[in-house]
Amino acid sequence: MSERFRHAFVLAVVTALVLVSLVIVVGIPGVVKAPKTRLGLDLKGGTQLIYDARTTSGKPVNSTQLGDAINVMRSRSDTLGVSGVSITAYGGDEITVDLPDVQNTAQAAKVVGVAGQLFFYDWEDSVIGSNGKVAGPNDSAATCDGTTVGAGGPACGISEYDAVIRASKEPAVPTCTPALRAKKTHCFAIESSPVPVYYYVDSKTQTVYAPNGPEPTKALLDADLVQKHVKLPAGARLVVVQPGTVLVQATSAPEVPVPNDYYVLADNVKLTGSDVSSPQVTTDPTQGIAVSFGFKGNGASIFTNVTAVLARRGQNNSVSIANPNLQHFAVTLDGALVTTPSIDFSQYPFGIDASNGSEITGGFTYATANTLANVMASGALPVKLDEISSELITPTLGHQALNQGLIAGLVGLALVALFLLVFYRVLGVIAVSALAIYALYLYALIKLVPVTLTLPGIAGLILTIGVAADANVVIFERVKEESRAGRSPLNAITAGYRRGFSAIIDANVVTFMAAFILFILSQSDVQGFALTLGMGVLVSLFTAVAATRAILSTMGHTRFIRAPSALGVSKRRRQWTFDFMGKSKWFFSLSGTILLIGAIAIGVRGVNFGIDFVSGTQVEVGLAHPASVSDVSKAVQSLHLKSSGTSIGLPVVQQVSPPGKTKKPTYNFQIASKTLTVAQLGSAGSSTSTVYGLLNARYGITSFSENTVGPSFGKTVADSAAVAIVAALLAIAAYIALRFQWKYAVPVMIALMHDLLITAGVYALTGRQVTADTVAALLTILGYSMYDTIIVFDRVRENVAKMQNAAFSQIVNRSMSEVLTRSLATSLCTLLPILALLFFGGSTLKDFAFALLVGVASGAYSSIFIASPVLTHWKEREPVYRRRRARIAAANGGVVPAYATVGAAAREVDVDASDRRPRRRLTEPPRQDVKAGEFRELMRDLHTEPAPRPGAQVIPEPRPEPRPEPRPEPRPEPVRDPTADARPEDVVMPADDAAARRRGAAKSRNRRRGRPR
Repeated sequence: MSERFRHAFVLAVVTALVLVSLVIVVGIPGVVKAPKTRLGLDLKGGTQLIYDARTTSGKPVNSTQLGDAINVMRSRSDTLGVSGVSITAYGGDEITVDLPDVQNTAQAAKVVGVAGQLFFYDWEDSVIGSNGKVAGPNDSAATCDGTTVGAGGPACGISEYDAVIRASKEPAVPTCTPALRAKKTHCFAIESSPVPVYYYVDSKTQTVYAPNGPEPTKALLDADLVQKHVKLPAGARLVVVQPGTVLVQATSAPEVPVPNDYYVLADNVKLTGSDVSSPQVTTDPTQGIAVSFGFKGNGASIFTNVTAVLARRGQNNSVSIANPNLQHFAVTLDGALVTTPSIDFSQYPFGIDASNGSEITGGFTYATANTLANVMASGALPVKLDEISSELITPTLGHQALNQGLIAGLVGLALVALFLLVFYRVLGVIAVSALAIYALYLYALIKLVPVTLTLPGIAGLILTIGVAADANVVIFERVKEESRAGRSPLNAITAGYRRGFSAIIDANVVTFMAAFILFILSQSDVQGFALTLGMGVLVSLFTAVAATRAILSTMGHTRFIRAPSALGVSKRRRQWTFDFMGKSKWFFSLSGTILLIGAIAIGVRGVNFGIDFVSGTQVEVGLAHPASVSDVSKAVQSLHLKSSGTSIGLPVVQQVSPPGKTKKPTYNFQIASKTLTVAQLGSAGSSTSTVYGLLNARYGITSFSENTVGPSFGKTVADSAAVAIVAALLAIAAYIALRFQWKYAVPVMIALMHDLLITAGVYALTGRQVTADTVAALLTILGYSMYDTIIVFDRVRENVAKMQNAAFSQIVNRSMSEVLTRSLATSLCTLLPILALLFFGGSTLKDFAFALLVGVASGAYSSIFIASPVLTHWKEREPVYRRRRARIAAANGGVVPAYATVGAAAREVDVDASDRRPRRRLTEPPRQDVKAGEFRELMRDLHTEPAPRPGAQVIPEPRPEPRPEPRPEPRPEPVRDPTADARPEDVVMPADDAAARRRGAAKSRNRRRGRPR
C-alpha cells in the first residue's frame, strides 16, 4: 500500500466517523433520534445515598447477599416513580443509590434503606417486666395497658440504659430445633436476633454507647465507636444481651421513634414479614388509613391461632364485658413498634379469620402507610444497612453547575484554538480542525456508551482538550525542527511524526494509567472524571497521530505547504543557551525553600480536610431574603441538633458569594457541622424543627444541597486515596524503567513527590479545603507532570546515541535547549483550559482547577529543573561519563563547557540507520556503540586485552594527525623520444556527455519532488 493511498484511506475513515458522530449527536429528523445525554445528580438534581452493608451475624457480606439486597432496594425504588435510578455495589460491602429528581432525602431513605424486618408478637406474653419475667395479662406497668397512651404507647417505657441492663440479665433462649423439642428444652420457634449482641454502658451517667445499634461482636462495636468519633468514658463497661431477648423502641406515630423510650421483649416471634403477601393501602371505616395484606403458606392459620389465644386470655382475665382486659398483637419494624392492636374477644371469640387477610392500623397517614406497604411488598433486606453518606442537590443548583461547566469548556476550547492558530499558522489550522473532530468524536462516544456526565466528568472533558492539543504540539515542534535541519516540508512531516511518536505514546500511556487507577480505586463522582479523561486520551491519540498526519501529508503534496514558513518555521531560530545543569544547585535551593515553607505551613496550620475525609455535613443554601452569617448560624444553633448523642456545637457558616445583582438576588451560604441525619436536615415540606424547614420559614429557600459523609465512608475515601496515589507512583515508575532505564525512574519519582508536596504546601498556606476531587486532581497531576518529563527524557535518550563523545551534562543541556519551547507550549495548552475552569466554573470546578493549576505549573518546573538535574548528577557517576568528562575538561583547561560545540565532543553519530533497524521488542533502547578507547580502558580495568566480542561495532577513537615527513626532491622526467609510441597512461578517453546530462536531470527531478539527495 503506497503512502498516498494509506493517507487517503485514513481520511476516508475520519470522514465516515465524523458523519456517524453527527448522526449520534444530532440525529436525522424523522429517521434517527439522537440519544439523550445522561446527566448525573450534580447536574440535574436528586438524591444520593451510600450505605455500608453488614450481616446480623457478624460474618462478612457475600456477593449473593449484596446482590439480593440491591434487588430488594431496586424494587422499592420503583415505587418512587422516578426513572434513571442507579443502585450499584462498591468495594464488596457498600451500596450507592442514585435517585434523580428526588428531593425528599428522608423519605427516600425510608423507602430504599430500611432493613424491612417485620415481626409480629404476642404483646402481653412477650414484654419483660422489672422482675425479669414475662408480664402476662395483668402487669399493666410493664405493658402500659390501661394507661392513656395504651399498650406499648410512648412515654411509658423505660430508658435505653435500663432496658439494656434488664435485657442483659435474661438467659439465652435458643431457636427451636427438632432435637431441642424432643428434649422439651425451652426455645423459641422464630427469633429476630438469634445471636448475642453487645453494648457499652456507663452506669454513672446511665448512657448507652452503640452508635450504629448493637453489634454481634465486640470488634464491630469498637469499630463503630472509632468511626463515629465516640470516646468511651473511664467507667464504661461491655454488656451482652443473649439471644432470646430484644429491645424495641416506642413510637409516637408510625416511623416517628420516641427518644430514650424502650420496651424489653422475649424474642418469641409469631409471624414475620415473609409470611405476608399483597400489602396495600386501604381505608378502614373506623380506624382510618390502614395497610391490608394477605398471608402466604400457613401464615393465615398461625395468625388465626394466635389471635384466638389472645381472645381467650382476654376473656379469662376480664372482670366483665363492660371492663374488658383486651390482649394485644404487636407489630415491629426494624426494632420500632409500629402498632399494638387489641383483639376484642366479644367480637372474635375464636380469633380473627385470616382467610381473607388482615390489616394493620395505628394512626397512619397515606404516605407512611404507603411506605410500610412498599417495604412489606419488597421483603426484608438480607443485610443491615448503615447510611454512611447522603447528598441532596436541587435542580436549580444542578442546572447552574451545568451552565458553568459548559461555559468553562467553550472558553477553554477557544483559548487553546487561538494559541494554536497564532503559534503554528497553517499547522494551527490543521490542529484546530483535529481538535473539533476530537470534540465531536468524544461527545458522540459519551452519548453512545452512554456515560453519565457529572461535574467532575465535565472537568475531565475540559482537561482532555489540553491532552489533545499537547499531542499536536509535540508533533508540530518536531516537524519544525526537522524543517530547520534542511528537510523539505514533506520530509519534515514524515520525520517529525516518526521521531515524535514514541514521546506521544509514552506520555499518553502514563496519563491513561493514572486515569485507569483513579477509576478502579475511587468513588462514583471521581470515577466519572477518570472515565472521561481516559476516553479523551484514547480519542486524542487517534485524532493527533492518525488524522492530523493524514491531513498534513496530503497537504504536503499541494501548494499550501511548500515553504518552511507555512510550518511556522522562521528564518532565525531562538536558540536556548542557558546552562541548565550548571545552575542546578540554584534550582535545588529554590525547591528546598518552597518545600520548607510548605512543611512549616502543614506543621503549623495543618491541611484543611473536607468532610470526604473527616466526615460531617455540609449544606449549601440560597436564601431569597437578606441574611448575615450570624443570622444563619444562630438559626441553625437554635435547633439544638445532636450528632451521635452529643451537640453539634456552633456550626461553621460562610457566605460563599455576594448577593446577586438581578431583580431577585439570592444570598448563598455554606454550613458545615458534625454529621447530621436526613431527618434533621429536612427537605421541601419539612417542619421548622429541621434545618431546611427553619431557614425556609425565616428567609425563603431558592436552592438547597446537602452532603453528609459518615466517619466510615470518610475513612474509606482516605484509604482509597492513599492506595490510588501509591499505586499510580509504582505503575509510573515501572513503566519508565521499562521504556527507558531504571535510573530514569528515580528522578521521575523525586519530581512527582516534589509536585505533590508543593501542592499540599500551597493548600496549607491558602487554607483551601482538600476533598475527594482534590485527590483526583493530584492523580491527574502525576500524569501531567510526567508529560513534560517524558518529552525531555525521550530527547535525552535520542541524544545519548548521537553524542557519543559528550559529557552527560552537555547531552542534557542540548536536549533541554531543543525541547524547552515544546515543553512550555504543552504546559500552556494544559494551563489554558484549567484557567477557564478556575474563572468560569462553579465552586466544585474551581477547587478542582486550583489543585490542577498548582500541580501542572509545578510539574512543568520540576521536569526541567528537578528531574533532569537529578538524572544528570546520577548518570555522571558512571565510569563511561566520568572518563568523558575528564577528557573534555583536560582539553578545555579544566572546564567542561555547558554545550558540546568544539572538539571531539561536538562530533555526532548518524543514528537514523540504527533507528530504522527492526527492534526485537518494543522497549529496546536505541543502539549505542562502544568507542575503541573506552573499550581498551575497560579491558585494562579487567587486566586483560581480549578481542572484541563478535558482532560488536568498535568505532576507532579519533587520533592526532601524524607530522608530515620531508619529501625527497622529485627526480626530473627523462627526455622522451618524440617518435616513440604512446604509453597507456598518455591516453585520455573523452567524457560521456549524454550520461552526465541524465545524471543532472535526475538530480533536478529529485530536488523538485523533495526526495533525499
